[in-house]
Amino acid sequence: MEGSLPQRKTTAQKAGEPARIPTHQLVYHQLRDAVLFGELAPGEPVTIQGLIERTGAGMTPIREAIRRLTSEGALEFRGNRRVLVPMPTPEAIEELIFLRETLEPQLAARAATRASDADIQELKRIDSALDEAITRGDVATYLRQNHAFHTKLYTVAEAPILSEVVGGVWLRFGPAMRVVCGRMGTQNLPDNHKTALAALAAKDSTAAAEAMRLDVVQGMEQLLEALKDAESFADAID
Repeated sequence: MEGSLPQRKTTAQKAGEPARIPTHQLVYHQLRDAVLFGELAPGEPVTIQGLIERTGAGMTPIREAIRRLTSEGALEFRGNRRVLVPMPTPEAIEELIFLRETLEPQLAARAATRASDADIQELKRIDSALDEAITRGDVATYLRQNHAFHTKLYTVAEAPILSEVVGGVWLRFGPAMRVVCGRMGTQNLPDNHKTALAALAAKDSTAAAEAMRLDVVQGMEQLLEALKDAESFADAID
């Protein structure tokens, strides 16, 4: 059971050698993605047995993944072998807006001075896939491609501490964003990526930071308004 998860390649893997990633690490990333992209709905309890069946892993790696995700604020343990993705409050979202608006423009500004032509082309490829998802109304793919765009951009920034903090912030609002996107559809979602790409091509740190600030604020304000309309938000989850 514990060996049934697909393995991912790592940069530390030597050429020609099969990847040897510990099962607990694979399970952690699998569950983390399920939380991040809203596959586990906020407020919906999930049993440990259900997670075992979902991943094909054993009890030990599941418990370790739950422990890590709980410490990161992505899950809450409710006893009786049940966990849930916490429902963010409007007050929590306001804190997350402050963090994102403070950190992510800084990362974009750093990326503008470091992005190579290959980096920009990769970001354009991701953004094209994101646009296609918007056109199709494919919320799941939109969320993954949007996350991929930001992750690539922040990797280019070469600020691992800031990027790690931002990754933790995304983990706290991602599940609720899936609900909001599903309710509103993809056509009304903010997208300042092309402005950011133009800024990267011009190596304009100020413009890149402002494009990212707008991208962050517009998206998070939509989430905040939806959370304040608690009844509609609950209906969207149901």
